[in-house]
Amino acid sequence: MKVTFLGTGTSGGVPIIGCSCEVCTSTDPRDKRLRTSAMVEVDGKVLVIDAGPDFRYQMLRANVTTIDALLITHGHRDHIGGLDDIRPFNYLQGQVVDLYCDRHAEAMIHEQYPYAFREVDYAFAPKVKFHRVSHETFEVQGVRITPIEVMHYKLPVLAFRIADFAYITDAKTISDSEKEKLKGVRTLVVNALHANEHIAHHTLEEALALIAELQPETAYLIHMSHQFGLHAAMEGRLPANVKIAYDGLVIEA
Repeated sequence: MKVTFLGTGTSGGVPIIGCSCEVCTSTDPRDKRLRTSAMVEVDGKVLVIDAGPDFRYQMLRANVTTIDALLITHGHRDHIGGLDDIRPFNYLQGQVVDLYCDRHAEAMIHEQYPYAFREVDYAFAPKVKFHRVSHETFEVQGVRITPIEVMHYKLPVLAFRIADFAYITDAKTISDSEKEKLKGVRTLVVNALHANEHIAHHTLEEALALIAELQPETAYLIHMSHQFGLHAAMEGRLPANVKIAYDGLVIEA
C-alpha cells in the first residue's frame, strides 16, 4: 500500500492569507500546507480521501489520471470544496466516480452542488454515484475498508481503516467502541491542529495521547494550522514513532 499526502493543512491552509508569522513566511517547503487530503494506492486501486478546494492542483501535482473511488470524511467545505473538478475524471474514465460517504456528507454535497443533481442532466456537471457508508466494513472493488466514526464537535466524521493503515481527520473525540476498530493498526494518520485547546479538533497533546493509547508502529500528524509551529522545530519534540506529515510525502503502509 502506498499513501501520498496530498495536503496536510487545516481549513485555511498554510500560509494563511495576510499572515506574516514565522510559519507563514517560512521558506521550508514542508511548511506549505494545502487543505488535508490523501491518496491510497492498494491492490491496483486508487482511492482519494477528501476533495477540498485544492483538489485540482493536488491531482495535477501528483499526476493522478485515474480515481477508483472518493472517500469523503465529512461535508465541510475544506473537504468537499473541489468536487466540481472530478469532471476531467468523468471524461477520462468515461463514467461516474464512485463516492463513499455517510448521510450527513451526502446531504451537504447535495446542498453545495445542486446543479449536479437536477432532473435535467447538465453535461458539464460533476458526475458521482453515492454509496452510503454507516458503521459496517465495505468494499471498493475488492478493497475492504472499515469506517470509524469520530466526532468533530457535534458532527460525525468518518475515519477509514484499510488493512493495518488508518486515517483520521477532524476528530476531537472517539468513543471506546469505535476505538476498538483501530486496535492493531501499524500506521496511524491523525489530526493535530496545534497546542491550544479547540472545540472540534485534537490538540497536539490529544493526538499524542491517542497515539500512545493505540500504539501504532508509526504515526503521522496532519490537519495542522500555522499555529502548530515550524516543521523543522517541531519534529525534534515528538516521540520517535511520531512523524509530521507534509504535502507530497509518500509512505509505504
